[in-house]
Amino acid sequence: MGWMADETGLERNAANFVPLTPLSFLERAADVFAGHTALVYGTTRRSYAEYHDRVSRLASALARRGIAPGDVVATFLPNVPAQAEAHFGVPAAGAVLNTINTRLDADTVGYIFGHGQAKLALVDTAFLPLAEEAVALMEGPAPEIIEVPDPHAGHPASGRYTEYEALLATGDASAPWKMPEDEWESLALNYTSGTTGRPKGVVYHHRGAYLLSMGTAVSWKVGIHPVYLTIVPLFHCNGWCHTWMMPTVGGTVVCCRDITAKNIYDAIADEGVTHFGGAPIVLNSIINAKDGDRRNFDHVVEVYTAGAPPPAATLAAIEPLGFRVTQVYGLTETYGHVTECIWRDDWDALPQEERAAIKARTGVLMPMMEDITVHDEKGHPVPRDGQTVGEIAIRGNAVMKGYYRNPKATAEAFKGGFFRSGDIAFQHEDGYIKITDRAKDIIISGGENVSSVEVEGALMHHPAVSLCAVVAKPDDKWGEVPCAFVELKEGREATEADLIAFVRTRLAGFKTPKKIVFCDLPKTSTGKVQKFELRARAKDL
Repeated sequence: MGWMADETGLERNAANFVPLTPLSFLERAADVFAGHTALVYGTTRRSYAEYHDRVSRLASALARRGIAPGDVVATFLPNVPAQAEAHFGVPAAGAVLNTINTRLDADTVGYIFGHGQAKLALVDTAFLPLAEEAVALMEGPAPEIIEVPDPHAGHPASGRYTEYEALLATGDASAPWKMPEDEWESLALNYTSGTTGRPKGVVYHHRGAYLLSMGTAVSWKVGIHPVYLTIVPLFHCNGWCHTWMMPTVGGTVVCCRDITAKNIYDAIADEGVTHFGGAPIVLNSIINAKDGDRRNFDHVVEVYTAGAPPPAATLAAIEPLGFRVTQVYGLTETYGHVTECIWRDDWDALPQEERAAIKARTGVLMPMMEDITVHDEKGHPVPRDGQTVGEIAIRGNAVMKGYYRNPKATAEAFKGGFFRSGDIAFQHEDGYIKITDRAKDIIISGGENVSSVEVEGALMHHPAVSLCAVVAKPDDKWGEVPCAFVELKEGREATEADLIAFVRTRLAGFKTPKKIVFCDLPKTSTGKVQKFELRARAKDL
């Protein structure tokens, strides 16, 4: 007790305690790396001084437009400079950033606008029709739309809304930022893909984003002045916090709107890209690129891959091309990746097949996390025997505050003092985790989460469908795709093409089944569909 403040005179004050926030990274970089290139997009190149200037103008303009601390500002943007600027400018106004997946359907976007209570939305011109449809479907007050045209990509302004550059022109580059008074203040609101019913709003705090950014810089061989290519959408866990991280090391963010093998190779060759993250589908596109799309480069590119473990054949094919791949794992609820498969030197001499199997492990906790382990049904760690399965349980600073306006789901997720991931795994003797299955039958297609329940619900609306079950089918390009097993009503008919077209009118394209199998579904004595049997069948299709 001798170290209590009242006995020693020690106390927290403005000199020794500053709330952690990723905003600090750009504040420092604007001074330390003022002339270094911060953002690249086509012919656009901005220094850290210019980046900071535009972020300040955005924060000031939002405040002048009535955005108050705690208000939600949404973005409906691809990976373009305005999206990166919003990651700093929105919280610099004291507001909460809500990046919305541009691949969602209008009904879901409208739900997110309404549930998140966004006051304003930055919308890419190409997505204006979808945003307008979403506004027409939503409940509650609609957000004010600020249009973000992109002539570089062939999307000039529509003229129907205030434009982004005009908004910035109303801001003050010298206006002070509204830094958080408490590092646990809300920073961002990200919606899950909706594993059961409507998507849930995941709330991030400044402390978590700061620490995940710092932990990534430590773990990922980032060094000073890396060049990062934005393949991971900034609407996915805020791009795994990588855009917040880059100013810590004076890095350059190369914006990539359209993710193609040619654009990736061009960015590596022309801009010297050193790092990017992406799903296994990105790796496959690089491997299978046409000869005319390939470019020569003379350095090794560090790659974080997540979503589904990369097949051994993919790893064997991509590494000789100049890419070093590390498997990572995380969820929307953990700000992105929180485990990594750290490579050990003694694995170098193993045969290629064994090396690839190790690289596909989920890995061990990253340095900003406290505990990531596998628990049994009673919440106790399972034996590290490489076979006993349980649920991945997570504890640490990069865990969400909770689900927005959903206390019941929040309490369930944090039961027992850990975040319950819903992912099923085992642990090897050395502590490395390996996922064996996904609870709730989530399908990860091209890095996008697809709810089997949602797809089943869409199929059941078809007048000919009596019963259906959707599982993941392995796919060389996408990693996994939805596969539906369907029982038809007696006397009714439907073809595979009929059902696929029907679902496509109700759900986003990546959620649409790519294969329909008509059959009697296997069931238990109580009538429950045996999905494990269907998954086995899907693997053989």
